[in-house]
Amino acid sequence: MAALLIGTSAAAQPKSIRQWANQDILQVKGLSNAHIGICILDPATGKYWYQYQDDKFFMPASNTKIFTLFAGLQLLGDSLPGMRYSQNDTAVYIHGTADPSFLHPDFDYQPVKDLLTQTPKRIWLQPAVIRNKRFGPGWAWSDYADYYQPELNEWPMYGNVARVKIKGSVYSITPDFPATSIPERAPVEVLADREERENRYILHIRPDDTAAYNFEVPFITGGNDQLRQRLQDTLHKLIGLLPTPVAGSGTVLRSIPADTLFQPMMHRSDNFFAEQVLMMCSSLRWDTIDTRKVIGYMLDGPLKDLPHPPSWVDGSGLSRYNLFTPRDFVTVLQKMYKAYPKERLWPLFPSGGKGTLRNYYQQLPGRLYAKTGTLSGCVALSGYIVTKKGKTLIFSVLVNNHNTTATTVRRAVEQFLVKVASS
Repeated sequence: MAALLIGTSAAAQPKSIRQWANQDILQVKGLSNAHIGICILDPATGKYWYQYQDDKFFMPASNTKIFTLFAGLQLLGDSLPGMRYSQNDTAVYIHGTADPSFLHPDFDYQPVKDLLTQTPKRIWLQPAVIRNKRFGPGWAWSDYADYYQPELNEWPMYGNVARVKIKGSVYSITPDFPATSIPERAPVEVLADREERENRYILHIRPDDTAAYNFEVPFITGGNDQLRQRLQDTLHKLIGLLPTPVAGSGTVLRSIPADTLFQPMMHRSDNFFAEQVLMMCSSLRWDTIDTRKVIGYMLDGPLKDLPHPPSWVDGSGLSRYNLFTPRDFVTVLQKMYKAYPKERLWPLFPSGGKGTLRNYYQQLPGRLYAKTGTLSGCVALSGYIVTKKGKTLIFSVLVNNHNTTATTVRRAVEQFLVKVASS
């Protein structure tokens, strides 16, 4: 009987899968000199369909968010920690837990704002115990004004970005910051920028342009007093500031359901949400916001059996210090596949024709669920694929140091995986 099962498993693997990999990826012009790793697993049998350099380390870019998602699923519970607070007859004492949903336009449900707005008591802000810097390790400092790299802190507001709207010579900035507008002529593009060391915005406008433009430009979060001031301006009431952090004090007020944050984090590859997820995990577990601590906990605990212990340094994958193997990704994806029902897991990942895959895998709607990853010279895709016969496979394809376009790499990987899905 055992011999029959082994024979059946082997027969289920397409004999031409190695040929497909060679033709579609490994020998493609522009990829033949790249570093490539591929791993495909059948979780039902535990057998690998295909392995190519899946024990080598690669920069995974935003595939790192798969590990962040696993940490969030394991540690956050059903909803996010909105803040910690305690109160007496006359005062409410609050401190941040790194929840990125506060005043974020994507989320209408704002229980923290509701409580603070409605209380008649004096509000006192307690500084959180935080070890994180405003940027992650290995991030590009020159990206400080780019939408995908907001600063990190213990109490985000508005997603830590200013939303700039420009139409002709008219503009608005939310929250309000000073700005200087510079009239330009075509073909100079309409652009919103920011001074490096202060919250002063530079807007390149075309006065006669009737089109509407929208930008998200990170603001400098500053220290505790700046945080207190933003809260005070938002709530329109006096906020006091205590001089020192108070670890472990108060009750956690929960905010939005966790999956409503995980989904945009994965679908649009939101770096800010990913970083704050790990910070929230740390805040909940130790009353200290320290991404390194929660990563260490995950690697020493739920992920201690990874085949190749990775260099994991941030939540988003912005850092080039991150190094993972394809087999690591398949392993953590398998853990999620076993732990969570498909009805919950599948919607968290972009599918063919949606999210970051909106221009890819359109012939596989509802059959491919995967996370993309892109940095200069780096393209990654890891996730789940359902074959024509209904078999679910777990895969990871990591490409580093290519000398072609990211689109060329993505199309090559797409051509290969579509063939795998047809088997």
